[in-house]
Amino acid sequence: MDMETVNNVMCQLTDREGTALEAPLYLPQDAGPQQLQQIVNELLRNTRILVPLETYLQKNKVSVEKVLSIVYQPQAVFRIRPVNRVQQPLLPGLLNCSLPFGHKEPVLSVAFSPDGRHLASGSGDISVRLWDLNTQTPLFTCRGHKNWVLCIAWSPDGKHLVSGSKAGELQCWDPQTGKPSGSPLVGHKQWITAISWEPVHLNAPCRRFVSASEDQDARIWDVSLRKCVICLTGHKDGITCVKWGGDGLQRCTIKVWETSQGKLIRELKGHGNRVNSMTLSTDYVLRTGAFDHTGKIYSSPEEMKKVALERYNKMKGNGPERLVSGSDDFTLFLWEPAVSEHHKTHMTGHQKLVNHVYFSPDGQWVASASFDGWSADSRLLLSGSKDSTLKVWDIRTRKLKQDLPGHADEVYAIDWSPDGEKVASGGKDGVLKLWMG
Repeated sequence: MDMETVNNVMCQLTDREGTALEAPLYLPQDAGPQQLQQIVNELLRNTRILVPLETYLQKNKVSVEKVLSIVYQPQAVFRIRPVNRVQQPLLPGLLNCSLPFGHKEPVLSVAFSPDGRHLASGSGDISVRLWDLNTQTPLFTCRGHKNWVLCIAWSPDGKHLVSGSKAGELQCWDPQTGKPSGSPLVGHKQWITAISWEPVHLNAPCRRFVSASEDQDARIWDVSLRKCVICLTGHKDGITCVKWGGDGLQRCTIKVWETSQGKLIRELKGHGNRVNSMTLSTDYVLRTGAFDHTGKIYSSPEEMKKVALERYNKMKGNGPERLVSGSDDFTLFLWEPAVSEHHKTHMTGHQKLVNHVYFSPDGQWVASASFDGWSADSRLLLSGSKDSTLKVWDIRTRKLKQDLPGHADEVYAIDWSPDGEKVASGGKDGVLKLWMG
């Protein structure tokens, strides 16, 4: 056997579904990720190699006489600039500042619209505000709640904004006018903990959303009918989180329901304590629907639904949606709710309760911590903390990339815009900040 045969291995490049990129080819055993990256980029742009060749061969004792399968994954077609500077705060000054256009109490929730062009915030001053991202001033101040606004959620077609309060009522707003779309939606007996919209690829234009409450119920609402159409009962404790899956199944801490009649399909059991957070591998495309970095505007709900379905199917691939849950028991579980009631993986390592879990937009990473947000290209992770700072982490190097001080007190809420250009943060100091790359 000559030297060339000894130092090379026959490799087959495949995507995550097992589709071959090209015919098998010989590669040197000492080829590292950078060399493999260059080879794949010549064949297919915007990809990232997941497997270092020599390390894999040694660890798994793979014979060089067999064809080695190397899995690549597509990268985002756009790259996010690091967030490195703050625009003028949306509320200049301190908590007790009496400026007429800013929140006067802690900012408890922030959310960018699915196209990244608008920003909404909810506060302890019982108002919701819609902001002009160009002038950093509020377009509308939305009043009507009777208590703190704890959570807000945009419909994935961008036509509606819903907010939920500590008093238990929900209010739907028209983002074009800032006016309420009818009277408050009442039915919950305690505060609203989470809101999730039905994906636009399942129903366009968007009409239904689900709310979760400390009263142990989840309710599905129809904004056109202005009423609760299904009440999901059976929990024995307050519901902390809720997700409307892209396959039409709705999950809440952790019961799986079908959403046409509210039938309970299965329960996902395994955690030893309260479940605090859930995330779906398809969260990013469910949130953004048909909108992407190109900024395309759609002429009809039917066109939007079609594009959203294409994006969802491409993201999901041939496998089912995956769900990760984080709990007070310090652990995380990975599930495939549409397939089985048994967890796939039990993830340990935390020494305290898990507050938040998030899938990266590409569905390849999961972050578990407190108040985290991913950049749209999955390369950066943003965290907000009780220490009044935001921090940007580089996923490739696993190191801190930037430290962003500026808030005068605890950071309660952050969101990274779907287009990756902006970050919004709010907290106990009542200041809403807009960070730019």
